[in-house]
Amino acid sequence: MFRVFRTFGLALGLLGGVVAAQAPEFAQQYAQRLGGAADELRRQVAVLELDAQATGTTREGAVDRLRASPDQLVARRGEAAQADIARLARLSAQQQALAAATSPLGRVVAMLRDPDLPVAEAAYREFRPAVPTSADGLAAGLIGFFVAWGSWRVASDFGRRAVRRRPRESATAA
Repeated sequence: MFRVFRTFGLALGLLGGVVAAQAPEFAQQYAQRLGGAADELRRQVAVLELDAQATGTTREGAVDRLRASPDQLVARRGEAAQADIARLARLSAQQQALAAATSPLGRVVAMLRDPDLPVAEAAYREFRPAVPTSADGLAAGLIGFFVAWGSWRVASDFGRRAVRRRPRESATAA
């Protein structure tokens, strides 16, 4: 019986390793989508800035004028422009955090700190697992293995101790 538990723990560890090894590849695909989203927002903000300059105002002035318009469509476009500018700032900050990551799993940690959920969801929908051939993938795989295997070992040790205690407790009570 103990061999079955040990084999199951090893299998669980291997599964944890395979799953965790995908994290760097997901971070890479996330970073690519993040770059695409940021590029599109930069384009939209640049068009807004050109329109603002052409009418003799600043970007902020143009957004304020749009938002203050009595025309609901125009006011909604102003709200959307303000949201786009704020999101671009968040995406740019995350791009910088991803670029500054120097440790083997730094991109994964940078991504997990403050993910853009629409970008993460899109990356997840299109994610294709990859064989981990990079140092990041191998390190993540080893971490995943040891976390899953170690968790199983700890849980199974507690279970064995609880089973061993029960017969003794019931024998002394009788």
